[in-house]
Amino acid sequence: MTPVPEPKWPERIICLTEETTEALYLMGEDHRIVGISAYTMRPERARKEKTKVSAFITARTDKILALKPDLVLAFSDMQADIVADLIKQGIQVHCFNHRSVSEILQMIRTLSGLIGQPEKGDKLVNDLQSNLSKIKQQAAKLPAQPKVYFEEWFDPIITGIGWVSELIEIAGGIDCYQEFSTQSLAKNRIVAEPSDVIAKQPDIYIASWCGRKFDQDKVTSREGWQTIPAIKNGDIYEINSTDILQPGPAALTDGVEQLAKIIKQWAERA
Repeated sequence: MTPVPEPKWPERIICLTEETTEALYLMGEDHRIVGISAYTMRPERARKEKTKVSAFITARTDKILALKPDLVLAFSDMQADIVADLIKQGIQVHCFNHRSVSEILQMIRTLSGLIGQPEKGDKLVNDLQSNLSKIKQQAAKLPAQPKVYFEEWFDPIITGIGWVSELIEIAGGIDCYQEFSTQSLAKNRIVAEPSDVIAKQPDIYIASWCGRKFDQDKVTSREGWQTIPAIKNGDIYEINSTDILQPGPAALTDGVEQLAKIIKQWAERA
């Protein structure tokens, strides 16, 4: 009788975005990674240890093939062309499309299942959930809730994506553009008129300009924005996009913790 074959788990993984790289490192499975995105910043040592094979919407197919991957991990419709090219070359590809806190956690569980280590995914998810619960409990004790305006890009003005909106609420704030948070595409989160933000009267302004250095003068000099409480009171902050705009562990640790600190400082003054 022919024995039932055992599953063969991937041992040569290429991560085309940062969040899967970080998750594999946190699970102690970084030895499986053979290639990463050039935009990877977390963990910092990955940039020294792993071969860079892609940007975000472009990749070196020849370089990827040369590494002989048995799994390539991609993210979103923005990488659809890369995914299609690799599939045509016979490469096994899994493309995630997570845009919320729960979907980030599910991504980790799926990833751990793909490598045959579901218990490691469960542990990481439990740790992240515990951190979020702690922050939410602390936020519930704050004496006031600020209205928070989060800006992902400055021209045109684009507000925060789904998981950012959720994290603002977990940290004790009220997202000024919660109605945009379900829009996964940036073009659907554009604020058509900067004056609309004035009407929202946010107490806190947070910039995370998607890899671009924040320029406070660009914000404070916008017509009419001097009447916004956040601008008047100097409640203007920046969170590095690496810490909050990657849909992975970083946002659920460093990102939300920075949000919580900013909101707590405002609430205690208020």
